[in-house]
Amino acid sequence: MESIHLKKLSIQISLSGLSFCILNTADKTVDYLKRIDFKIKQSPEAILEHLKNAIADEPLLRDTFDSVLVLFQNDLSNVVPQQFFNEEHSSDYLKFSSKIIKTDFISHDTIEVNNSVNVFVPYVNINNYIFEVYGAFEYKHASTILIEHALQETQATEETKLYINVAPVHFEMVVVHNGQLQLYNTFDYHTKEDFLYYILFVIEQLKLDPETLLLTLSGSIEKDDELYKLLYTYIRFVSFEEPSKALSFDLLELQVSKHQHALILNSFNL
Repeated sequence: MESIHLKKLSIQISLSGLSFCILNTADKTVDYLKRIDFKIKQSPEAILEHLKNAIADEPLLRDTFDSVLVLFQNDLSNVVPQQFFNEEHSSDYLKFSSKIIKTDFISHDTIEVNNSVNVFVPYVNINNYIFEVYGAFEYKHASTILIEHALQETQATEETKLYINVAPVHFEMVVVHNGQLQLYNTFDYHTKEDFLYYILFVIEQLKLDPETLLLTLSGSIEKDDELYKLLYTYIRFVSFEEPSKALSFDLLELQVSKHQHALILNSFNL
């Protein structure tokens, strides 16, 4: 009889950090949730070593899982309308906006909610290691989760919403208007002024009104951060993202700022 473990693992891979989440699907309880941030971007080779160390140091991550999902969070992606997508020309969708080389392996996700395709470059060295540790697994681009969540949340509204997911040295931005994706992009920043500039520039270019725009934050940002205070000076309605699914955290509850982990928590199919 096949063993049923009732546990799912998601791992978020970024050049500026790693996140891990174990979900017990029997009662929708988060058994393990950890984020490791780096102050500067690392190379894919260095990230692999950090990943190996994190798994070696945590027995819970060496358990057996019903499913393993890896999320690649990088700037090597582009969203294409499904009607224009041809897998044989995948590199063409990336070469003008991302630094890719001929030997890069290119993959894609289908975003069914708006009939689009997210073309991206995964880190092959990471995939090879994950397969060695866990066997068969699934992988996606992290922005697929972010975009799907934003579109699903705004399907029934005409409001304009801006979603920002913050990491230590970069952030992703999604803009949805009338339930339609207006923009997805990722930005590197080194100062709080950089951070604010990119956001206000997008608001200006899309002719959005900072007095009525709804801004939702997730990731590495808190109310007492300078980044938050700066944003709130220019944008009236700022809130924090909550996971879209009803999950229990039990003993983790007092330690968790749920918006910091919203992206990985939204990655589970329940």
